[in-house]
Amino acid sequence: MFDLTGFQRDLLYVIAGLDRASGQSVKEELEAHTGREITHGRLYPNLDVLVNRGLVEKGQIDRRTNYYVVSDDGVEALQQRREWEDQYVQF
Repeated sequence: MFDLTGFQRDLLYVIAGLDRASGQSVKEELEAHTGREITHGRLYPNLDVLVNRGLVEKGQIDRRTNYYVVSDDGVEALQQRREWEDQYVQF
């Protein structure tokens, strides 16, 4: 996870929180929380990075729409990241 950008980590967290997230639903979720527009040119290449690194699996809903789910490796990476964060952030 340390070699991912903050945006890529945010994508991974959002995908983990949604059920078979489409690219559009990921985009809408992040835009709602950040208040910033996310272009397709930024979104889809970064989703592809997560897929290529094996953190996310990509499937097809229909001919125009893909879905994204966190892979087992992605779940493990998220768990390790949370453990690492918990070492430093304690309330």
